[in-house]
Amino acid sequence: MCDLLGRPPVHLRLYTRVQTSSFVYREIDEASRHRATNSYGSKNIVAADRVRIQNLQAQDGSSSSVNIANAATSFTADIGVGSPATYYTLLLDTGSSNTWIGAKKPYQPTTTSQDTGGTFNVGYGDIKRPNYASGKEYTDTVTLNSNLVIPSQSIGVSSSNFDLGDGLDGLLGLGPGDLTHGTVSNADKVPTVMDNLFEQGSISSEVLGVFFAPASSDNDNAGGELAFGGCDDSKYTGSINYVPITSTSPASTYWGIDQSISYGQTQILSQTAGIVDTGSTLILIATDAFEKYQSATGGTLDKSTGLLKISSDQYSQLSSLYFAIGGVTYELTSNAQIWPRSLNTAINGAAGGIYLVISDLGSRSGAGLDFVNGYCFLERFYSVYDTTNSRVGFATTAYTSATTN
Repeated sequence: MCDLLGRPPVHLRLYTRVQTSSFVYREIDEASRHRATNSYGSKNIVAADRVRIQNLQAQDGSSSSVNIANAATSFTADIGVGSPATYYTLLLDTGSSNTWIGAKKPYQPTTTSQDTGGTFNVGYGDIKRPNYASGKEYTDTVTLNSNLVIPSQSIGVSSSNFDLGDGLDGLLGLGPGDLTHGTVSNADKVPTVMDNLFEQGSISSEVLGVFFAPASSDNDNAGGELAFGGCDDSKYTGSINYVPITSTSPASTYWGIDQSISYGQTQILSQTAGIVDTGSTLILIATDAFEKYQSATGGTLDKSTGLLKISSDQYSQLSSLYFAIGGVTYELTSNAQIWPRSLNTAINGAAGGIYLVISDLGSRSGAGLDFVNGYCFLERFYSVYDTTNSRVGFATTAYTSATTN
């Protein structure tokens, strides 16, 4: 059970949609200045994830539910802005905290729109050559679902022609509030969606539960759910185990935790700090750990996808990965380590290829952010982001040991 008191969480459910254009993303229905996101700009999800994390390393720094959808390399939600609401498809991102729109569909001001007189500026992509989402900062009514309506949410309206990819209108920032520091010209920080839901009493705890279901040809209705204000007991098995936010910088600025990783019986990454990030597709590990993993699996780098590729024989011999987090070990099975074969073409892969979702972070361990548990990890485990108690939780789900990939 989720050990929270007060009203039950409000849920947003997710559905699957596969986007096969040059930008691939997962979407959730109904539902920093310098950082990168994996879901746009390239089908090479390795390069995109790696750039995103290099930016993160450079930083110092009653519940409701919303349905979300799986569209290959990211999760999104349809969020209403204004009254009457115009709905925008937003990337769900626990690695950033600003919410903004305008990348595709233009902002439609209504009587609830208030120009704050400020501007926002958030950089994404290469830290040396960031691409900025920037424009005016407003407050407006934001509708997550009929039970979750925020009257005066801070929201950026991009005027910078920032392109997230086909169908993506912006980002829903679900990271810690401190990540908004310095991103708005006339405010030190701005309240996040979670901050405002808690402050106005819509949720009794500033807690977000996230459930992702793996996408595959056998699971056409895959998607997921965001539970605002708590956890959805129907989405996980066993109990939720919590760990405190790491004290190691820069991972401590995000939803950072400490963990170690073993391949079979061999430890490939000793206990170190990293982050849990819905905005990253892959599981990224420090270069020295990745080299051990590649050697153990026999995978070879595939130029088309940027991922390690293995043969059928190598797949049959693949050992599980074990993530030790706060005294609990989470098993990532051999099937969970491969990209869904039914979605290979979405990443420029061969139809019958077998690609591993463990990739090189691009820096050696000891950087203060040595791994990223992206959504390929989160599709197998329920996750909880607890601002009230400064902790992250995990539990197994019906998909933890699934063989759908």
